Amino acid sequence: MKKARMILDRDFSIGQIDKRIYGSFIEHLGRAVYGGIYEPGHPSADRNGFRRDVIELVRKLDVPIVRYPGGNFVSGFNWEDSIGPRGARPRRLDLAWATTETNEVGLHEFVQWAKDANTQVMYAVNLGSKGPDEARNVVEYANHRSGTFWSELRIKNGAKDPFGIKLWCLGNEMDGPWQMCQKTAYEYGRVANEAGKMMKWVDPSIELVACGSSGHTMPTFGEWEYRMLDECYDQADYVSIHRYYGNPTGDTPGFLARSMDMDAFIKTVVSICDAVGGKKHSKKKLNLSFDEWNVWYHSNAQDKEIVKQDKWGKALPLLEDIYNFEDALLVGSMLITMLRNADRVKVACMAQLVNVIAPIMTRNGGGAWAQTIYWPLLHASKYGRGTALRPVVESPTYDCSDYTDVPLLDATAVLEDDGSVTLFAVNRDMKDTIELTCDLRAFGKLQPAEHILLHHDDVKAINTEETPDNVSPRMGQHGRMDAGHFAISIPALSWNVIRFRKE
Repeated sequence: MKKARMILDRDFSIGQIDKRIYGSFIEHLGRAVYGGIYEPGHPSADRNGFRRDVIELVRKLDVPIVRYPGGNFVSGFNWEDSIGPRGARPRRLDLAWATTETNEVGLHEFVQWAKDANTQVMYAVNLGSKGPDEARNVVEYANHRSGTFWSELRIKNGAKDPFGIKLWCLGNEMDGPWQMCQKTAYEYGRVANEAGKMMKWVDPSIELVACGSSGHTMPTFGEWEYRMLDECYDQADYVSIHRYYGNPTGDTPGFLARSMDMDAFIKTVVSICDAVGGKKHSKKKLNLSFDEWNVWYHSNAQDKEIVKQDKWGKALPLLEDIYNFEDALLVGSMLITMLRNADRVKVACMAQLVNVIAPIMTRNGGGAWAQTIYWPLLHASKYGRGTALRPVVESPTYDCSDYTDVPLLDATAVLEDDGSVTLFAVNRDMKDTIELTCDLRAFGKLQPAEHILLHHDDVKAINTEETPDNVSPRMGQHGRMDAGHFAISIPALSWNVIRFRKE
C-alpha cells in the first residue's frame, strides 16, 4: 500500500471560492435546447414546454450560472430573432453547426427556464457578424426598466420587469478560423472595448468577459491575450479560457494527468493579464472565466457522419459524448485544479449541461439520467463553497507519456463557512490503494462526518437510461481520527469527498 500525507491550516488559504465556478453552458447546438431542456409534449413537460425531469437534475447540481446562447453559434446569431411572438420568429441557417435554428426557444423562454432551474443567465453577445450597436441594444432590452424603445419592446413581449442579467460574454473564440467573422487580436480588442464601453454605459452594474485564445495550442496563444487586452483591459472584468481533453489512445495514466496541463494554462493566462495590467499601471486585477471545460472526444467521428447525412436538420444529435468512469476521474481533478486557483478563476462553465458533452443525458420522449461526470460536479458544487485552502501534500508520483512527477494523489481542501472542512481527492493509481494521513490539528476538534466514494472496477464503465446507477457514489469508510490526525484508505482509481464537522 502506498502512502501520502497532507497538512492543512486555516491560515494557508488561497482565497474565497466564487460559487460561479460551478456554472454550466447551454448552446443552441445539437439537442441541448430542443430535446434537452425543452420538449413540448414530453410526459414531464411543464406549461412552457420545459422538461421537469431535466430541471430536477439541474437543481440538484445547484448550478449558479449558465452561459447562453453560445458558443460558436453566437457569432452568427441575431438576438432580435429570439424575441416576439414565436410564430413570427425566423428560421435561420446556423453556419456554426450546419443545422437550422427555429428560434422557438429565445431570450424570454431561456430566462424563464433559468428561474425554474434556480440559476442565473450569463449572456453572450455576437461580436462576429454583429457588433457594438447590437450589444448595447440587447443590454437595454434585458436590463433597462422602461421608457425606451428596447425596454418598452421587452414589456410589450410580456416581461414587465427587467431580466437583470449581470454577466456578459464579449463574443466567443474570435481567434478561431472556424468562427464566423474571425478577427485578429487587435481587431477583436478594439470592438470588444467599444462594445463593452457602450454596454456599461447602458448598465454600469454589469460585468464583462473578454475572449482569450480558443486554447493554448493556437499559434497566436499568448500574443492574442496580450494584444487584445492592450485594447480592452479597462472594460474587461474577466478573460475567458477554454480547454477540453480526450483519451483516444486509451492511455489512462496519461489522460488522468491532463489536469497538470490545465493548471499550467491557468497560470500562464494569469501572468499575461498581470503583465498587461503592469504595462498600463492599472490598479485593477483581471480574473479568469474558464467558461468552457470538459472531456470531449467520444463523439467526434459520429458527428461528421450525422452532419453529412442530415445537413441543415433541426436539433441533430451532435457532440453526444457517452462518458465513462475515467472521464469522471479527470473531471474531478479539473475541479480540484480550479479550486487550487480560486484566487483568479472566478467563473467556470462545464460545457455543456444537457446532451451536448454533458453531465445530463435525455432520450426524446423518454428518460433523463446522470452521466458519470455528473457526480464530481455535484459534490464540488455542494461541498466546495467557502475558502479554498492551500494544503501541503506529499504523494508518490509517476511518469507518463507527456508528464513526469505526476502525483498519484491529486487532492485539495475547502474550509466551509460553517467551519466544516472538506477534502477532495483523486487516486490516479491504476492498482494500489493509498493510505492518506492528514494533519487537521489547526481546526480544533473535528470529527469525520462522511466519506463519499466514486469507484468502478472498469474504467470504461458508463451509465445508461437502463442502468443509470452503474457508476454512482456510495458511502466509503469514515477513517480514523486520533488527536487531530486523520487516516483513511483511498481506493485505486477513485474520486473521494471526505467531510469533517466540528464536535
